[in-house]
Amino acid sequence: MIHEPDSGARKRVSVQGRLRNYFFTGVIVAGPLAITIYITWWCISLIDGWVKPLVPAKYLPDHYLPFNIPGLGLLIAFVGLTLLGAFTANLVGRSVVEFGEVLLARTPVISGLYRGLRQVFETLFSTSGTSFRTVGLVEFPVKGTWSVVFLSAPAGPDVQGALPPNGDYVGVFLPCAPNPTTGFFFYLPRSEVIELSISVDDAAKLVMSAGVIQPEDPQTRLQAMAAGLRVAQVGPVEMPARDKQDA
Repeated sequence: MIHEPDSGARKRVSVQGRLRNYFFTGVIVAGPLAITIYITWWCISLIDGWVKPLVPAKYLPDHYLPFNIPGLGLLIAFVGLTLLGAFTANLVGRSVVEFGEVLLARTPVISGLYRGLRQVFETLFSTSGTSFRTVGLVEFPVKGTWSVVFLSAPAGPDVQGALPPNGDYVGVFLPCAPNPTTGFFFYLPRSEVIELSISVDDAAKLVMSAGVIQPEDPQTRLQAMAAGLRVAQVGPVEMPARDKQDA
């Protein structure tokens, strides 16, 4: 005799499966949101801790209110940096900045540190620069294995002259997973770098997720969004009358 599974057991398994799915769905929804809120709040609190002590207490609303206003230091920093940029854009501001740079250039140790940091900031935040805005693949660490890299600036004349004459050399930064802010920097012939047509954000997600999150084709994303909108507009498909009777 063949014993059919108990309907109560099937129902219990189904309920457990649904609860498990609901739980993981909640984790997927709440996890990224909670981490994003935490990092944002941490950044705001960090900047507030830097900026607020520089402002006299009588000019802060927190001095007159029974509670603190989060983000006030961030707002002050944004306004201050914007005004500083506007000031240095005119003749008087440029003259003051150049005078300060001359003083720093004559100060031992500090002059080299300042020039290096200025070059880094100008390279990273320049609107016309191309450093770290191109993604590529290089054969590393051994032949037959490929790693994601970010292309930096071409090698300078001194570095180019000291390297073997194998063509133009370019600096590449190889990020480590899951933290793409750490990694290795080296020079390679440009011919050994395969450039990819993906954005730096997609490449960073690829590295941070260790290959789990793959770059998505924008056209595929738009098609999926269009399909979802069509389904939402049409609504659930009605079952034929015969199928309803059989059910």
